[in-house]
Amino acid sequence: MPIATHNGTPVWRQRTSRQSLAIWAGWLALVALFVFCWQVMTKDTIWAFVQDAPRQAADIGSRMVPPRWSYIEKLLVPLWDTLNIATLGTLLGIVFAIPVAFLAARNTTPSVWLVRPIALFIIVASRSINSLIWALLLVSIIGPGLLAGVIAIGLRSIGFVAKLMYEAIEEIDGKQVEAVQATGASASQVIDYAIVPQILPTFFGVAVFRWDINIRESTILGLVGAGGIGLQLQASLNVLAWPQVTMIFIVILATVVVSEWVSAKVRHAII
Repeated sequence: MPIATHNGTPVWRQRTSRQSLAIWAGWLALVALFVFCWQVMTKDTIWAFVQDAPRQAADIGSRMVPPRWSYIEKLLVPLWDTLNIATLGTLLGIVFAIPVAFLAARNTTPSVWLVRPIALFIIVASRSINSLIWALLLVSIIGPGLLAGVIAIGLRSIGFVAKLMYEAIEEIDGKQVEAVQATGASASQVIDYAIVPQILPTFFGVAVFRWDINIRESTILGLVGAGGIGLQLQASLNVLAWPQVTMIFIVILATVVVSEWVSAKVRHAII
């Protein structure tokens, strides 16, 4: 806006004085909030340990090299368990996520005021709790083992898959639905012939992407007793076997890289 100077020449300014003052006040409030949060986070910090952290990290790093390559033989079975946890957990999550997605979508739910809020609550509850917490609860309920890991991954996957799927359902082309309905098709036939073909590429893409994420998450479930390679990691950490820890890290990294490559290739082929 133009601001008149003492000689009457207008000078253009991007903001008024009130707007500039409001921006500065906002920045000041943000800095004050950061300082407050920093004080809360660090009130129990022992800074002597923080100062000694680089030396401790260097000491542990020196103990982790070289990796114990012979230990890889003991990691093959736990690695296979991890892959099974991720795969079966993904399948379990998809089985429950599909009906939840249709119940949550506005254009397919039987009741916008009753059924849809319940479906959305399931999605939010699933996405709000990390798979590690699910595993911790399930280990306490059904005991340690692969079953707890599979169910934990499945419960975590429901919200992720259902959210993306119900958004895809709501974005479908309504003209195709109307065309199928005009033929006198039933509700199930409308879903089969008008909705499913439109969301199928999204479904496969989301399923493969979630499987890729679950492989990463399943590698640490063993830390709470849910099986997999995380169990070997916990055992090695307990006895301070740092060369074994390095070998486990290498195996986990290689597995994640391969799963990422497979996931990208499959999604590219589908989408």
